Amino acid sequence: MADQTAASGGNPLQAAFGNLRTAGPALLKRTEILFALGIVTILVMLVIPLPTFLLDLGLAVSFTFSVLILMTVLSIQKPLEMSSFPTILLVSTMLRLALNMASTRLILGHGHEGTQAAGHVIQAFGGFIMGGNFIIGVTVFAILVMVNFTVITKGSGRIAEVAARFTLDGMPGKQMAIDADLSAGLIDEGEAKKRRRELEEESQFFGAMDGASKFVRGDAVAGMVITFHHVVVGMIIGVGQKNMSFLKAGATYTQLTIGDGLVSQIPALIVSLAAGLMVSKSGQSGSADKALFGQLSFYPSAMGLSAFLLCALALLPGLPFLPFISLAVALFAGAYYLPRLRKARADQPAEAMAGGAPGAPGGPGGPPAPAPEEPISSALAIDLIRLELGYGLLSLINTDAGHRLTDQIKGLRRQLASEIGIIMPAVRIQDNLQLPPNAYVIRIKEIEAGRGDVRPNMLLCMDPRGEPIQLPGEVTTEPTFGLPAMWIEPAYREEALFKGFTVVDPPTVLTTHLTEVVRDNMADLLSYAETQKLLDELSKEQQKLVADVIPGQIGVGALQRVLQSLLGERISIRDLPAILEGVSEATGYTRNITQITEHVRARLARQISDSHTNDQGYIPLITLSPEWEQAFAESIVGDGDERNLAMAPSRLQQFITAVRQTYDRHAMMGESPVMLTSPGIRPFVRSIIERFRPATAVMSQNEIHPKAKIKTLGQV
Repeated sequence: MADQTAASGGNPLQAAFGNLRTAGPALLKRTEILFALGIVTILVMLVIPLPTFLLDLGLAVSFTFSVLILMTVLSIQKPLEMSSFPTILLVSTMLRLALNMASTRLILGHGHEGTQAAGHVIQAFGGFIMGGNFIIGVTVFAILVMVNFTVITKGSGRIAEVAARFTLDGMPGKQMAIDADLSAGLIDEGEAKKRRRELEEESQFFGAMDGASKFVRGDAVAGMVITFHHVVVGMIIGVGQKNMSFLKAGATYTQLTIGDGLVSQIPALIVSLAAGLMVSKSGQSGSADKALFGQLSFYPSAMGLSAFLLCALALLPGLPFLPFISLAVALFAGAYYLPRLRKARADQPAEAMAGGAPGAPGGPGGPPAPAPEEPISSALAIDLIRLELGYGLLSLINTDAGHRLTDQIKGLRRQLASEIGIIMPAVRIQDNLQLPPNAYVIRIKEIEAGRGDVRPNMLLCMDPRGEPIQLPGEVTTEPTFGLPAMWIEPAYREEALFKGFTVVDPPTVLTTHLTEVVRDNMADLLSYAETQKLLDELSKEQQKLVADVIPGQIGVGALQRVLQSLLGERISIRDLPAILEGVSEATGYTRNITQITEHVRARLARQISDSHTNDQGYIPLITLSPEWEQAFAESIVGDGDERNLAMAPSRLQQFITAVRQTYDRHAMMGESPVMLTSPGIRPFVRSIIERFRPATAVMSQNEIHPKAKIKTLGQV
């Protein structure tokens, strides 16, 4: 400090000013300190008397603050952009009440000295509004208070109350809508969190506005009480203590009181108007002027009828002609030009709207501006699941049927998550003009995995018994399973159901085909990142198991291969802790992925047995004969990861023929049996069967749960 004083020439005042100059910018950056100082100042004003020049400054600040609030409310696009409005209402109300307290001391303590006793602002308002007649001032003040209290404040308070109630009542439905969009893949987790946060802020905002409207209402009541108190007490003090005449005391204290009331109530009216605009535009987006004039001028016929009515009023005897006819001409002009202006803006080319200079690219008279080039990296993105529609099927996503299609896809994602244990990636629906009008293609990682043909305005009818359908329609083949079917008109729906046929609409046909394609390719959809995500989303109690197994006993990539092997045979991986336990046991004696997978399958014996149990409560089995068991065992060559099946092609063809004949025979009897083999050869038998009968399950004896009921139907 001494050094700083010496540097300033030994002048302490200059040193203090230098400290203030360096500390000022730092203080302005700490807005919380400035806000706290402002609140403390308001509290001090409630206790300590203010001189007249500080009261004038405070009243000017109150006017400025109220006008700033109103202009900000007019400019915001949506109410949540000014979510601190309830706090601002409280601060502005406290500021006006503190100024009322300060003016009360000056009016009652020095009112006998004249109308300048409470400062020049109050004197000016009292003298200008009253015009020398206190009855006029009282009337104007009473009307302002009445408008503020009974019209603006009461109406905005009711709107805020209803908005808060309906916002809270609608929260569960909005939360469900966010969850549904997240499940359908329409939004990601970050967007879902953002929408939930906005929903929470909206409910808190309208709840706070419901309570904050009471501030404005209470301020209006306090203004009336303070005004009445000033007049009565001022007359008592002036006549009883200051020996003023009754008329002089009435004129002086009435002018001071009305001036003080107007200085308080006009900012209160401005803030009340801002609060009313805030809550009344809760359902609109855009600034207040766009919401008001944009909608009032949207219907030219209404403007034309209004102009016609004004013309009729202008012609009535006794009414002034010029004002009414001027407004009528203005409305006629608006009704004529506004639609054309709106259409011109809509038809204006994008390059002209970009605002380029004349002759420059994108400007008037210049060549079109080049389209912004997408980054090359965007070409690397792959749609995991894509549904391409011909142009004749676009109605399925633009009508009520489209909502049914998207809803079914949402349900499919939830169903697969509960059945298989992973969340199906989002399905991208895209039009493809190269397809036939009524065709669709399902692509997995942009490779075609399924194709079909549907009729958007008809129903698909199938006979469960496989007999010909005796109804008018178009004979076709069901795209998912290749069953004979027929497209019929909706008028024959009841008749088809009466005859026992199965009738489905086009969205259900698409969803069923998509379901089977996804089930067949679920192993390809399980990526390394998805595997890591499954591990991360396990419960807290299972994280110790994950830490023990990964990566000490098996890496994430090897675990991904195990899970893909299970998914390839449509085995659910939802019980991931049991799979990890099986992996932990198997890695104690082998690192071979195939052997680890077989051990995990044995650990999932209850689940696998239950999934293959039919309606009669048993597992139908087709066993492998000892001859084929021995043939497969002898054909396995190599050790460890190098084990392979080396069976002669002629022998393989004999096996395929035997399996096909056996299963075709049982299929005619309505059975879908499971192939049962020994554990050592099961993976190799499955690798052969999946090439010509991919839906046939192959189990080993280790996967038959002890409590499961079995029934052997035959032998290969």
